[in-house]
Amino acid sequence: MNRKRKYRRFVLWCLGIDLLAIGWSGWRYLDRKIPDELHVAQGRSQDVRELLDHPLLGFGDTITVSQEGSYRIPCRLFGLIPFKEIKVTPAKSSNVLVSGSSVGIYMETQGVLIIDTGEILSQSGTAQEPAKNLVKPGDYIVAFNDQEISTKKELMDDLKTLDGEEVVLDIKRGEETIPVSVTPVKDTQGEYKLGIWVRDDTQGIGTLTFVDSEGRYGALGHGISDVDTGELLSIKDGALYQAQILGIQKGSDGYPGELSGLIHYDSSNIIGSISLNTKNGIYGTFNGNIGENIELRQMPVGYKQEITTGPAGVLCSIDGKVEEYTAEITRIDMNHEDTNKSFVIHITDQRLLEATGGIVQGMSGTPVVQNGKFIGAITHVFVQDSTSGYGIFAETMLEGLGR
Repeated sequence: MNRKRKYRRFVLWCLGIDLLAIGWSGWRYLDRKIPDELHVAQGRSQDVRELLDHPLLGFGDTITVSQEGSYRIPCRLFGLIPFKEIKVTPAKSSNVLVSGSSVGIYMETQGVLIIDTGEILSQSGTAQEPAKNLVKPGDYIVAFNDQEISTKKELMDDLKTLDGEEVVLDIKRGEETIPVSVTPVKDTQGEYKLGIWVRDDTQGIGTLTFVDSEGRYGALGHGISDVDTGELLSIKDGALYQAQILGIQKGSDGYPGELSGLIHYDSSNIIGSISLNTKNGIYGTFNGNIGENIELRQMPVGYKQEITTGPAGVLCSIDGKVEEYTAEITRIDMNHEDTNKSFVIHITDQRLLEATGGIVQGMSGTPVVQNGKFIGAITHVFVQDSTSGYGIFAETMLEGLGR
């Protein structure tokens, strides 16, 4: 009897866990399908409830008025259980200059980025790691013995003056700046070292997504992170350059491929400044130095609720000229926690597939268009399927400009 009772309890526990898992999965599914916020063109507010129509959800008759003309609609599961409030923000229909041109990127970090710490073989023949547990990968050195530093060269010059005495590094860690004392070690060559690996700049190829009416641009659709630490780089300065694509390493399943380009780091080739590096892209001011390698075309912005699964287009340059290639949007997540993974796009154009294999590194920021509107940008490629990848909504990138 006891054995049967235990078995029934076990079955009931399993059933309960299964029901909880199903409930949680359903809740997450609805949360992704129903956005927290919608931007709608002024005069079309009455269409919002139709856009949100779902058989499991009900929407109250009352609304809560917010600032600047926006309002909130209560959303209930089965018309009874509070689910979320959806903020609706009326917005003016806007146009932007959509690009798709390849650009060169150069950025300097805010301070000197610490990649890692390492061992030093001391004169006594022992391995020592003086900075271990004192600094972390992703920290930034912003001062050396109370003297501000911003480049790797300045740090190297200061390190030449080491005499074995303890030094104080001002370390920026997140929002905090903390002093750290490190005692250098004399190596087998007779030089004092701290055992810290550092970097102060980064460069590469990406895609210019758009320029707005005020001369501000957005590119990449995702932030630039350090290849070693994986942390989003804190930048001091940077510039966009005209770039020339020289070759393509074709992508395949398990290998994403890459655009290989030439960047002339000359002031005459600068097309803009880089002032922000965020999770949704890099931003700055476009200086209007278009040249023959930069193309811009005016298009209206399409909001996320206007996007549908099905045919779309991508604007990219693989041979110096921006062309539109066919693609298909296969999935849309209205409320994905990773905003630069809000929809899935699949390349269908045989010309692009033959040339690149689909989506390759350097195509981040490639504009996506549908029904004559700019709706988003490519951000990631699927490593196991180079024909497909993620995208970010156009309105999300535009929010990075403070619109």
